[in-house]
Amino acid sequence: MILLLSVIIGCVAAALTGWLILIVILPVLAIGLPYLLILPTPRDVELLEALDRWVRSLAATLATGKSITDAIRISRRTAPPLIADEISLLVTRLNNRWETRDALMRFAGAVDSPDADAVIAALILASSRGANGASVTLNALADSIQAQLKGRRAIEVERSKPYVVVRQVTVISLSTLVLMFLLSPDFFAPYRTPLGQALLSLLLIMYLASLLLMRRKAHQSERPRILLGEHR
Repeated sequence: MILLLSVIIGCVAAALTGWLILIVILPVLAIGLPYLLILPTPRDVELLEALDRWVRSLAATLATGKSITDAIRISRRTAPPLIADEISLLVTRLNNRWETRDALMRFAGAVDSPDADAVIAALILASSRGANGASVTLNALADSIQAQLKGRRAIEVERSKPYVVVRQVTVISLSTLVLMFLLSPDFFAPYRTPLGQALLSLLLIMYLASLLLMRRKAHQSERPRILLGEHR
């Protein structure tokens, strides 16, 4: 819908002003700017929040004397939405008499996160040695996850600051250009020529390329996992 509306507006603007390039520029800006001016959100923060809820749920169930597998089965009822499907599949495998270790390794491969690996490794050890002390271990892991969450959120605040500045500069620049175009159209007369429109296209491409480069720089590289092997 956004693309269709921007094309229609571009065609109308091109017919009124003679700027044929507006047919391309407006759809590119309408689709590209929202994507390029929004900080890419890492999956780690949301996943840590989901793991924290799941781990605390498991720890509370284990404290009542349940086994690891029973605690996992019970946790499906209140599983965080982000990992609900993976937990449901884990429970299905346990119900189909999979070995607990194999099912948890497959679960680790499905979640595919080094943060989840630490939790799953603790569950694997607890399932092989009994649930004694597992509740204390999982509570300690949950506290560690909370500490990581605090640090990650602080990092995200710092990472968002350049994007705030760029968004402000972009909005101010576009607003100024549109206002000048309406109040003093003769100022843009050179851009009505074929050469001027080619130069305008080049300037737009360079600006969008700089935004794309900033987005690539903001992308976080993947951290190595600890639970790897045949079940990944």
